[in-house]
Amino acid sequence: MDYQKIRLATQDGVATITLADPTTLNAASLEIARELIHVFASIAAGKVEARAVILTGEGRGFCSGANLSGGGAAGRELDVDGKPDAGSALESTYNPLMTLLRDFPLPIVTAVNGPAAGIGCSIALMGDIVVAGESAYFLQAFRRIGLVPDGGSTYLLPRLIGKARAMEMMLLGDKIPAATALQWGLVNRCVPDAELIPTAHTLAVQLAQGPAALGTIRKLVWDSLDSDWTGQLHAERKAQKVAGKTEDFIEGVTAFLQKRAAAFKGR
Repeated sequence: MDYQKIRLATQDGVATITLADPTTLNAASLEIARELIHVFASIAAGKVEARAVILTGEGRGFCSGANLSGGGAAGRELDVDGKPDAGSALESTYNPLMTLLRDFPLPIVTAVNGPAAGIGCSIALMGDIVVAGESAYFLQAFRRIGLVPDGGSTYLLPRLIGKARAMEMMLLGDKIPAATALQWGLVNRCVPDAELIPTAHTLAVQLAQGPAALGTIRKLVWDSLDSDWTGQLHAERKAQKVAGKTEDFIEGVTAFLQKRAAAFKGR
């Protein structure tokens, strides 16, 4: 696919996906969402050689939310009552994108520069490791246009930062600066802007050099958000059975016994 709104580069086992519509602060248009679906599906299918992914934005922003001038999540389809169906694009495009990110088989690092607003906030928080530049901020802007949070944010935020802070973000619609986001536990790192991509790349390379079990770990953690204690113990038991049969497990134990660094192959 010839991407128009994103860029893809690979280095050191890391696929870097860059939202590339800086004139709109990388607004999450339907075009960008569809291209993201295609590139993440291609990586998941092994059509792009990578063992970890960085997702970031070009220019002054990570993602400014839905592109309202182009329809975006608000949609242009009419419901049976003749009024716009603001959820139609969610059902057809944005929700499948968010589910694809949740179920992705490789670790994801999001490098957040400038605003991560609306559904862009949700996309940023889908990273397994979220690195924010000091100029970054997170914004649930939906109240400003009379809509409700989407992109899974009503699921993610209470689980990440608790009900009180999630309500504050969504009901008041205030900007949450990167430093505050770090204090709240929304992000893993807050770094100077100039160090954002180098830091994200260093972390992603560490993940890319890790064992195949990293993908299973992220699945276990995501699934734990909806699991009970007994169910999660059972899931760990099943996952351990699979991990114990990988080449990486043999290499890891061998390296431990030989007192050397393991050379994992991701299989």
